Amino acid sequence: MLDYASLAAVAAVAREGSFEKAAAVLGVTPSAVSQRVKGLEERVGAILLTRGSPCRPTDIGVKLCAHVEQVRLLEGEVIGDLPGLGEGTPGPSTVRIAVNADSVSTWFPQAAARFANETGAMLDLVMEDEAHTAERLRTGEVLAAITAEPVPVPGCKTYPLGAIDYAAVASPDFMARFFPDGVDAASLARAPILRFDRRDQLQARWVREAWGAAVAPPVHWTPSTQGMLDMTLAGLGWATTPVPLAAPHLAAGRLTELPPNRRIAVALYWQRTRLAARLLDRLTQAVRAAAAGELAAAAG
Repeated sequence: MLDYASLAAVAAVAREGSFEKAAAVLGVTPSAVSQRVKGLEERVGAILLTRGSPCRPTDIGVKLCAHVEQVRLLEGEVIGDLPGLGEGTPGPSTVRIAVNADSVSTWFPQAAARFANETGAMLDLVMEDEAHTAERLRTGEVLAAITAEPVPVPGCKTYPLGAIDYAAVASPDFMARFFPDGVDAASLARAPILRFDRRDQLQARWVREAWGAAVAPPVHWTPSTQGMLDMTLAGLGWATTPVPLAAPHLAAGRLTELPPNRRIAVALYWQRTRLAARLLDRLTQAVRAAAAGELAAAAG
């Protein structure tokens, strides 16, 4: 029989990042959390958490944490159906999913609001680039993910959602300063760009598809979708911006689209574990409905 009190302690430390924060969530002392984690590690014969700032689960710890998250979700549904099994009034269930920042800044809030209003459940969003969210699902850190990967993660179902369209934009002042003679590969190599993080390749993809070139311009690192838009409006650099966010600024003349006005699309998919849980079913319905109303049809 698995020791779920100790498993919950490991999962809480992995989720919150420290023994102190995990203790606050569990309503016990940090010493009690430490004893539970250490006791389980001794029984398993393996280290489950790497101590640090933050604490992170090992490969074995990740598998156990994934099991705990699934059990918590199913247990919440059973107690909801049979409240006499629980102690006191059960709190709302929480579903942990991986999402990309651009979805959170555009279409995903509609899905989240519909899901929360219909079920009363909470969402725990893990922010990650769409090219890497599936890895969070693969390791069991989350129960579902918005991802750019069409191939299902083992043990998961996948649903096509549509695509986010992106436009390459800059402020009129930036265009005048860095592209006085027009946009070409040479000027793009000199003009600063904005990138979300080291894995963000959208700007490079746009240059390659629009101009058939590979350039290495100066970079401003801005790990925020809204922050990138604000920095672009301020004239710090040019960026590929989701069309829904760029459109009102383009219409008002606050932003200008870089020639040749080529737009690129990133196809998105919803992947979820095959776990038979009603909350995951309801969340899947909400995500697919919101995507159908907000996202462009994916090519192909």
